[in-house]
Amino acid sequence: MKTLFLSFVVGLGVGILYGLIRVKSPAPPIVALLGLLGMVIGEQLGAWAHSRKLDVPRAAAVCLVGESSTSAASVPKGFVVSDAVITQIK
Repeated sequence: MKTLFLSFVVGLGVGILYGLIRVKSPAPPIVALLGLLGMVIGEQLGAWAHSRKLDVPRAAAVCLVGESSTSAASVPKGFVVSDAVITQIK
């Protein structure tokens, strides 16, 4: 709670300073608020991904590089895969 109050006070101080020297804020208020909302949602999604123990690097490779999520490389070590399954994947 102390952190939230301190953040509010600093923001209020910067707002007053901008008002005194007649400088516009760097971003329109709605743009700034939407950016902050995106940051909060992203932070929550990151925490959710860590709690689910998701393989984030693998998911990024699938999304960015286009690797198949069913490729033989995605099979965990120690997992035995028959040759028929490998040929179906290829």
